[in-house]
Parts: sequence; structure tokens; C-alpha cells
Amino acid sequence: MGCSLLSHFSVVTCSAPRFVSSTRSSGLSIGGYLRRTRMIRQQAGGDFWCFCSSVAVSEPVNSESSSSPVRKRIVSGVQPTGSIHLGNYLGAIKNWIRLQDTYETFFFIVDLHAITLQYEAQQLLKATRDTAAIYLACGVDPSKASVFVQSHVRAHVELMWLLSSATPIGWLNRMIQFKEKSRKAGDENVGVALLTYPVLMAADILLYQSDLVPVGEDQKQHLELTRELAERVNYLYGGRKWKKLGGRGGALFKVPEPLIPPTGARIMSLTDGLSKMSKSAPSDQSRINLLDSKDVIANKIKRCKTDAFPGLEFDNAERPECNNLLSIYQLVSGKTKQEVAEECRDMNWGTFKIVLTDALVDHLHPIQVRYEEIISDSSYLDEVLAEGARKAADIADVTVNNVYQAMGFFKR
Repeated sequence: MGCSLLSHFSVVTCSAPRFVSSTRSSGLSIGGYLRRTRMIRQQAGGDFWCFCSSVAVSEPVNSESSSSPVRKRIVSGVQPTGSIHLGNYLGAIKNWIRLQDTYETFFFIVDLHAITLQYEAQQLLKATRDTAAIYLACGVDPSKASVFVQSHVRAHVELMWLLSSATPIGWLNRMIQFKEKSRKAGDENVGVALLTYPVLMAADILLYQSDLVPVGEDQKQHLELTRELAERVNYLYGGRKWKKLGGRGGALFKVPEPLIPPTGARIMSLTDGLSKMSKSAPSDQSRINLLDSKDVIANKIKRCKTDAFPGLEFDNAERPECNNLLSIYQLVSGKTKQEVAEECRDMNWGTFKIVLTDALVDHLHPIQVRYEEIISDSSYLDEVLAEGARKAADIADVTVNNVYQAMGFFKR
């Protein structure tokens, strides 16, 4: 999932994405499952699990008519914590605009993930609406994508609880983000939700029988857990065991693939070119928020960290800030990397900062205007979110009811 679920499922790309395929088989024996688990733990050294050579069970039968083409399904979301910034936009939301034309897409505000650490209730309420409005202002089209709030589809929490019963505690103890955040906050300030939220993230993905999940480097481990948990539940409760209980049989979950950009880089902080641009950074100077005014953007770019080297260039490891700022300019201007390199090669920082500021303001202004229109029309926003939740629930309820049945629950 803070992270954006997948920034929570976050990716930066300037070209068409690809997905990594796993080796498919018609089923997974207990021997195969145990060998798979041992292989992952050996490769991980206890901390990292590689899914590149994973073996997945057969996919569930699609209920849609086979006479019409079925688009692959993608889910992704961003936490409503803090302000949506340029990194969220260029790293995730802007990519969604391309994906919604090719895939069946579900984009949601992961508000349940936003409470894993201390938060202000009033701020969460406002941030949830603001985030939804920004999705739409950036170009997410509710006629092409389902846009909704995570907590509005109760199957997310229900499936999380069911999956929790099948999740070994050792898997969660190895999650890197839990270790880092709990160390910073201290044990007395850390709730159980911080440990178990990767299970909720797995539920977010598996509920919708997702084919693909956009991921960044910092979310790979959580997707690996999702894939492993899907295979575990499919083995423990799917197949003939489910059929004996009156079910369809076969796999309960699709095992999702990672959607990985062939090129691109993360958007980094304005104050440290080696750190990712983040909502949680203490200084607002480190990021460009999508709703920042022209004057605020100009001031942040004027004060951002640079270097003393002559000229400007991409891909010099000794100049991370230079590479980051040129990359931002490339993405918001729509120019190619080569065009930017040639244009800016002989510029000094003073000249380039003016050019970058103008490009940012020009790119973000239409988004800001559209955001104000959407946020002022509460009925429209409520209608979009309600319709998105209805579409999502239609799929999610089928999945969670199947899991209830396969796990032996008495049907109500």
C-alpha cells in the first residue's frame, strides 16, 4: 500500500509498460508448493523474496462472455495522507491515464491504509475527497475506470481477515517497511495495523482477480507477499477441496503479475537527489504539491538543491539533483530525453530554474482549474465515487463469498 498501493502501486514511465510473466501450470502439488516456499526463503536470505521464477496455479474461469474480448484488469491506489505531489502524479496517476484506455482499471483511495500510523480524523476526511478530486482532475475518466474509496467496499476488510488466518507471522516480520517505520516511531506508538497492512494490500489486489499491478522498487516486496499468499490460499482451500463444499473448484485467486516500466526513474526530493519525493518528508520544500500556487512553485524551484558543475546533464552519478530536475522537466514538458539534453546542455542553473518553473506552472495549471471545479461540485464527486464502489463491490463480493465457501463458512 505510507506508500502510494500500490504511490501505493507507484511507477514512473515515459513509454509503454511491460509485465513479467510467471510459468503457468494447471495446479500446484504440495511438493511443488513446499519447494516454492523453500526456494523463496533461500533466495531471500530472510528479507527479500524473488518472484521472477514463481509457479502459479491455474487462473479462475472468467465469468464474462467468451464471445467478447476481455481486457486485462489492473488495480492501483494512493493513500489520502498529506498532499498529492509531483512524484505521486508522475509516478502513478499520470501513468493511469494511459492504462485506462487499454485495461480494465480500478483506481481507489486507500483510506484504510492511511490509519496505520497516528493521524487526524478531520484531515483524513478532507484528504480523501481531495485525493478523489485530484484523480479526476488529472484525467482519470470514470467512464473508463472505476474510481472509489477503499472503505466503501467492505469486502476489503472481510478478505483481509480471512487471508490473515493463512498468513504466517514470519512473512510479515520480514517486511522491510514495517521494520523501518516501527523503528522510527517506537514500539509504544506502533499499532498492529502497521504489521498487518501488507495482508490488507493483498486483499486489495486479490479481491478483483487482478491480472497486473503497477509497482515501484519500494513496493516489490509487498506484491511478492500477495502472490505467495494467493498461491498458499489456492493450495489450502481451492481445487477439489472447494468443489467438495459445493464450489466451482480450481483456483480462488488469480496470481497477479507486476507491471514494470522498461525505462524511467523515480521522482526525487528537491532537497536531496538521492531520496524519493515523499509526503512524509518533514519539509514541504522537498516536494512540489499538485495544488501549489505559481509563486510557491517558483520559490521551491529557486531554493532547490543543485550543484557546482558547469552545464546540465542526465545520468551523472555525481549529480543526482541535476538528473532529477532534468527528468522532471522532460516529463512535464513532453519532450524527449535527447531534446532536453540538447536544450539544457549549456544552461546555467539560474536560467534552467526559470524554464523548469514555467513548464511546471503551465502543466499543473489546467489540473488545478479542473480540481476547483470538481471539489466545488460535491454531488458530482459523490456520484462518481458511489458508482465506482458499486462496480467494485460487484466483483469483490463474488470473490469474498467464494473464499467464505471454500473455507467452510455457513452460508447466510
